[in-house]
Amino acid sequence: MTFITRFAPSPTGPLHLGHAYSALLAFDRARRANGTFLLRIEDIDQTRARPEWEQQIYDDLIWLGITWDAAPVRQSEHVKLYEECLVTLWEKGFLYPCSCTRRDIVAAANAPQEGTELVYGPDGLIYPGTCRPNDGPVNPVMPKGQVLRLNMRRALDALSEQEPFSFYEDGAPREDMPGRVRFTSEELITAVGDIVLSRKDFPGSYHLSVVLDDAAQGITHVIRGEDLFDATKIHVFLQRLLGLPTPKYTHHQLIRDERGKRLAKRCDARAIATYRSEGASPEDIRAMVGL
Repeated sequence: MTFITRFAPSPTGPLHLGHAYSALLAFDRARRANGTFLLRIEDIDQTRARPEWEQQIYDDLIWLGITWDAAPVRQSEHVKLYEECLVTLWEKGFLYPCSCTRRDIVAAANAPQEGTELVYGPDGLIYPGTCRPNDGPVNPVMPKGQVLRLNMRRALDALSEQEPFSFYEDGAPREDMPGRVRFTSEELITAVGDIVLSRKDFPGSYHLSVVLDDAAQGITHVIRGEDLFDATKIHVFLQRLLGLPTPKYTHHQLIRDERGKRLAKRCDARAIATYRSEGASPEDIRAMVGL
């Protein structure tokens, strides 16, 4: 069986122990399967991405003994791919522009009944539909420089086969993550909602770009943190909507600090470069993350 996986860090800060665990896990599995390990630089956030952080990614991975089987790709080089997909979705009436700020969304979500609990999904607070049009887009030309949201219900209605949605969780780390994970159209409407597919400052979003890039690279196995488990429902839906294959997924445990908090890029004390400067070896890093 073909095995193609990837490690996809963002060049917005130093890699830490959590990144090391994810990269090593994917690399080890690819090598055991005689498969392919790819590196993708997810730099759609151009306001925070820095060349020096990208170089640090290469340096840290090489020091860990990780090599990749093709030249690294950058999401910033795939703008045309994202734009073409967005235009297609716009012309089908699945997208609409949204001018709401985060404060607007919170206010609108609270509006029906003050004090009600806000509902959050894998993409944050469920969008209340303030800017959602009753009909398809009036303007045949997709606007640029605006936030574009997916009309989830309209997109679901357009699918000839709405049920079932599912993906295979390969090597599930917890009992509540069965091998075959299923979810319904109603869950996508109530627990996901109208997600952002294009940002003001970049023609695309994380959800859109990761789905298109995984397909473009022929990824068969996605290995990433369990914090993205719920977001996988978005990705599987987009794969169905766009006619793309669905990989197998492994959502691994997160590396946490002594207080149980997951590591962030601002945790310089847990940065791989910090351990390197203090004389740690790649074997030490493997031991620290349980590999």
